[in-house]
Amino acid sequence: MLRKNRGNTKLEKSVLLLISDIEGNDWKTPLELIEVRSDADCVYGGEFYFFDLSCHRTLILIEFEKSGDATVVWAGSHDEYERIFKNNRNVIKKWLRDNSWI
Repeated sequence: MLRKNRGNTKLEKSVLLLISDIEGNDWKTPLELIEVRSDADCVYGGEFYFFDLSCHRTLILIEFEKSGDATVVWAGSHDEYERIFKNNRNVIKKWLRDNSWI
């Protein structure tokens, strides 16, 4: 995503801040995560969260594993999010299942 938007310093700063927040915290509960990242939206099972990098309406879906690892599952524009996930948690769950994430 950063390579595609090279030179976009606001987006780069937002992505680097998200990475720093993930690496610098050991969240045990969704509440702890949301206290640090108010843009976090739990979309499935306490493991999958969307983050809204609002400077460009970029959304990133991340899986947090019990081991402490975090995996970017999907990233795209808000328009792509609406087209694929239709602002619907059941559609997100189906997409996760269809793509073997759950």
